[in-house]
Amino acid sequence: MIIPIHSGTTLQAVQLYFSKSIRLRMASKACQNSSPVLLPFLLPRLSLYHASKHGIKSISTPRPNRFNKGPNLPILGSSVEAALERKKYTTPLRTGALGIKKGMTAMYELETGHRYPCTIVQLDRVQVVAHKTRRRNGYFAVQVGSGWKHASNVTRPLLGHFAENKVSPKRHLVEFKVQDESGLLGIGKTIGASWFQEGQYVDARANSRGMGFEGGMKRHGFHGQPASHGVSKTHRSMGSAGQSQGGGSRVYPGKRMPGRMGGEQVTTQNVKVVKVDDEKGLLVLHGSIAGPDGCLVKLSDAIKKPWPNVPGNPSEVQLATGPTA
Repeated sequence: MIIPIHSGTTLQAVQLYFSKSIRLRMASKACQNSSPVLLPFLLPRLSLYHASKHGIKSISTPRPNRFNKGPNLPILGSSVEAALERKKYTTPLRTGALGIKKGMTAMYELETGHRYPCTIVQLDRVQVVAHKTRRRNGYFAVQVGSGWKHASNVTRPLLGHFAENKVSPKRHLVEFKVQDESGLLGIGKTIGASWFQEGQYVDARANSRGMGFEGGMKRHGFHGQPASHGVSKTHRSMGSAGQSQGGGSRVYPGKRMPGRMGGEQVTTQNVKVVKVDDEKGLLVLHGSIAGPDGCLVKLSDAIKKPWPNVPGNPSEVQLATGPTA
């Protein structure tokens, strides 16, 4: 069979001609045959001539899937038990302690003569007041109190809370989460300075010194306006707070502006305990921590360092605790 191909005939036209002729021959044979035959031209026509798509092959490693989908991955649960299990390795094994920042001093290394700053923290009648358990509260925690307060200056509900646990009224009450039931120290136990060991690392939390209403240069470190060349009495001003038309004629949320500065909790991590004086209840910490002299400091074992070697059972903690109240 000879098909005349003109100069304007394309390859696609020739292929279409052959496909039509083959389908017609199959239809004529199906009519002559009495048995039913599945005619291909009655099926949805599928294009056999796809243009190949060449993409750019990525040479970078695939990014991890944040939805936790894929083989060999743990199933994320939404229960309280699953949440506590995820936080297990970042929750301290034992309770922390409360201290009062007394000031700063300096110490010297005997070998090198290096002088480094230190912070003095004093533990004042720190006692365990109450427990929180997973069965009642959903998690394990130890409520610790420090200082002393006259009974006439304590509210009656709080006074009954102290009387129920047979503990004298405390000026400060703070809760420390623990990993499991073994970290629940006995109610009434006194935590002394020897609760922490020399050479271990702690995390110190305290409220920073309040500085009141401050400008943009002090609060955010803005450079301010030029010192000369036409600037008139606005050298320390913030400058523009936003565009007039392009941004909707408004000030965007989160814009850094003058305002109240300080008075926020600041956590100083990995603070080394240089010296422990259990008789006077003093801790000497390497470096500085947040807060003015006389502020409350919450001390706990550093979560980014190995846990210190301490007795696991609260009943075995005899050296690190003082007499019971």
